[in-house]
Amino acid sequence: MTRPDASAVIKGSSEYPGISGIVDFYRSDKGTVVSVSIKGLPHLKRPCTSRFFGFHIHEGGACEGDKNDPFAKAMAHFDKGDCDHPYHSGDLLPLPGAGEYGIMSFLTDRFSVDDIIGRTVIIHEKPDDLTTQPSGNAGKKIACGVIKAL
Repeated sequence: MTRPDASAVIKGSSEYPGISGIVDFYRSDKGTVVSVSIKGLPHLKRPCTSRFFGFHIHEGGACEGDKNDPFAKAMAHFDKGDCDHPYHSGDLLPLPGAGEYGIMSFLTDRFSVDDIIGRTVIIHEKPDDLTTQPSGNAGKKIACGVIKAL
């Protein structure tokens, strides 16, 4: 694959400082290809305990916050239209954990690369239930990165 058109460097919150990684975005004639590579995800070292994590693009442009929400300035899920969850433009596939790693790639037509530059990528502690309004009951924000053009 070619060089990404945009990228977000992911860093964990103070509660999850070991999380790090990158989310790359590529323009495609079919939409946007999203490629994710994360390490340091919280995991349990027992059989049958693989985890999924909420994974969204948020409308805000900063990974800052307060003690109650370390990434409050990431704001709500990005949405180009007036859609309910899970149809926001920024509602993405759950990130599967494999031990401490989360790696996936997918194609989406929910947004273009230009739509998301300057916004944030958030990883949540729980999987998105794809139902609860307005954000899928995905729990705390545990990692964040600002999407920058390359």
